[in-house]
Amino acid sequence: MTVKEAILKSLEDLIVPVYNVEVYNHIVEKNYYEFLKGKTPASTVSAQLGDFIRDGDSRIKRIKKSNGIYHYYLTKNEQQIGIEILNDENEVDISNTVEPKILKTKVYEERDLHKLLSSYLKNTETFSKTIFHEQSNGKDSNQIWTHPDMVGIKFLNLQTKVSQNFLKSINRVDTFKLSSYELKREINSDSELKKAYFQAVSNSSWANYGFLVAFEFSDSLYEEMARLNQSFGIGIIELNANPYQSKIIFPAVFRDLDFKTIDKLCKMNKEFENFIEQTEKLLTASEKYISGAEKELNEFCDKYFSNDSEIEKYCKDKNIPFEK
Repeated sequence: MTVKEAILKSLEDLIVPVYNVEVYNHIVEKNYYEFLKGKTPASTVSAQLGDFIRDGDSRIKRIKKSNGIYHYYLTKNEQQIGIEILNDENEVDISNTVEPKILKTKVYEERDLHKLLSSYLKNTETFSKTIFHEQSNGKDSNQIWTHPDMVGIKFLNLQTKVSQNFLKSINRVDTFKLSSYELKREINSDSELKKAYFQAVSNSSWANYGFLVAFEFSDSLYEEMARLNQSFGIGIIELNANPYQSKIIFPAVFRDLDFKTIDKLCKMNKEFENFIEQTEKLLTASEKYISGAEKELNEFCDKYFSNDSEIEKYCKDKNIPFEK
């Protein structure tokens, strides 16, 4: 279910007018929806209930109880609820009582998604590597706008050795493409989208292609994503728990490499420097050493899944919703 569908189903189950936290708790208990945001998932339900009312959705109504808190119910349940409840008559003032306790849900970390993304990229013949911000020199909060979460390289796959050598002799840069990835768990609002997108713009300036990746995007953000993509060229990927079902929503625009920024990142982060070094080894390897250099790069890069059973087990262990 979507969040909206889970709310409607819960209100149908509960019948009587209920507080937003009660709706959230019912969704969790019945497993109607897997909440991705770890800190305040109940606020997502509260905001969505408010949207139903503001948008004039006739399926849901609300009443203000004697404690000053809004309670919500399905319009079609009015006959079952009773007029005395809807009018808040004979209600005890519970303004001083304790509000319903919010149930906690198990959540996953953003970096738990990296192996899903690396598996998706490997399937597109892209070698990828996580860049750990905390391993950089001169650690500060501004580095989130400097470092990508992951980097990737894809080599032009020519079939004959003659054509490969010919292309290398003309321009070695044309034999590969470097990409940068900014990864988020979910993006639900316009402000979250803009913050994440311009973070990707900032830390992808050095690469041929830059991407913003998230496990979940709100459907309402599609038009704004299209506008940002057209204006700034950063691509957008929707990551799926089955990485092979992940998809590029908006493609990235090609740019020439910024070698000054690459040099800066190499100085700041040893992992990034090693990634560039491994790439250079493969590009410059003679024919008899290419397979060894490729194996070395593959071992250096992020691990990826070898079969579907591994994926499903990993998602279960990390509390990543496998069916979205």
